[in-house]
Amino acid sequence: MSSALNPTVSNQPQLLHNPWCLIKHTEEKGRGVYASKPIPRQTVIDISPVLIFAKDEYHEHGRFTTLDHYTFKWSDGRMALALGLGSLFNHSERPNLSYLLDASTDAIQYVTTRAIEVDEELSIFYGHKLWFKDADDYANPAVADPEEAEDGWGGLSAVVEVTDLTEPDGPFLDGDPSEIMADEDLPFTRFRLPPDEEEIDTIRTTQAWVVDIPDPRLITEMLKWLKQAGLDTPDLGHLKRIRKQNDMTTLLLTTSPVPPILPGDLDLPMPYTLLVPISPALTPISLKLKSSFWPTIFTPSRKGEAEAWSRGKSRWAWDAMIKVVEAANEARNRGELPIAAHIAAPYNEDSESDSAPTAFIACDSRNSNAHPLRHAVINVIRQMADHRTTADPSTPEESISLTPSEAGESRNGTNYLLTSRTVFTTHEPCIMCSMALIHSRVKEVFYLYPMPRTGGCGGIACLPTLKGVNHRFGICQWNIQGAIVDRCNLQLDAAIDA
Repeated sequence: MSSALNPTVSNQPQLLHNPWCLIKHTEEKGRGVYASKPIPRQTVIDISPVLIFAKDEYHEHGRFTTLDHYTFKWSDGRMALALGLGSLFNHSERPNLSYLLDASTDAIQYVTTRAIEVDEELSIFYGHKLWFKDADDYANPAVADPEEAEDGWGGLSAVVEVTDLTEPDGPFLDGDPSEIMADEDLPFTRFRLPPDEEEIDTIRTTQAWVVDIPDPRLITEMLKWLKQAGLDTPDLGHLKRIRKQNDMTTLLLTTSPVPPILPGDLDLPMPYTLLVPISPALTPISLKLKSSFWPTIFTPSRKGEAEAWSRGKSRWAWDAMIKVVEAANEARNRGELPIAAHIAAPYNEDSESDSAPTAFIACDSRNSNAHPLRHAVINVIRQMADHRTTADPSTPEESISLTPSEAGESRNGTNYLLTSRTVFTTHEPCIMCSMALIHSRVKEVFYLYPMPRTGGCGGIACLPTLKGVNHRFGICQWNIQGAIVDRCNLQLDAAIDA
């Protein structure tokens, strides 16, 4: 059995709803929605208007009818019945659609979370407590008592209370933590950025301080000084430190906005700025073009290749997403928007290591601060920057939480940088937050809920792919499934900037 409204006649014709979809009937599931042609990721499949039931009306009458299996919990305790395709999407433990409740238009928007193949069924996640026998044998057995089957949210919407979110429903729970997982088994979907930087005007650069070294015998001493001064930071790891042109040797110093103070005992000229590439070269063409600015590292193995993820790292990502969901739920209980962001400590296979950099988590605080810019992503970047600025490396506690590169960043005005760090968020960052992540040189961003109308990571725009931006970061959308979603109602109005 499925949740979709089943026809009484089993040989219903296929009905064309829109260019993307067909309505089909199967003996196992009844009616369902299927793709009539390939559908790209982040495609709006349907915007279903809803029929609203008052809270008292539904409590006294609606919940005792068949409608109780098809309604969403709306604002102020009201219940909503989705029209259009909204009540025809069947349940799946591995759904390929997410849905956004838009109270401003009294509608529900359904969006693909990954690319869909022809004849593939379109599905959403109903929750763990199902009132029917799951045709795919994923869910719990049917419950005989209808009251026991009631999960508190009419079958489809979410409850506020957070229960146990610690155990993932995925292949990364058990087994060898070092085993590399297939892409289809990962708990997220990657957004693949298009190739670029193979034309001179597409090379992304930034200003860097350099100094000419007239005496080659000073090079070794200057390289030692770079480490001692905390200027040997990861953001320049894709560039060679020394450039030789004709008879002159030039040393790359820093991308700090202010010039570094050079050793006073050395007879060196004043540093000056040059444009340098902000990422390694992935192709021979890119290498030639980038090296015309400054000698650049060639990393051909990265071209078109996604980073391999182990079972242990997938569990690390799950735990990080749990933290933002719990934080967002707590923020909602305080009267804030239910949005949270988390800068995770880099994954280390040695989980017992005490040297991992500090992690940070922050929530949206626009309501409590009465300030429109207090978004979760902005808050967490500022939290990390404030920590690095005030950290005293001489204090044992802080010396553990700061890596040498982080301590150097705090001394050189780049304490906001997220180089090599991963950010997890409950919602797709807005345009402002996406630009802040670009400016902070974040490595990658994971988000749970897409925001097609306001998001800057694939929603209304995808900032890392725009011409002229000086940094790219990876984008991954968490697969909307399992306990992370069905026990927390973190849906936002589609017009809100997250």
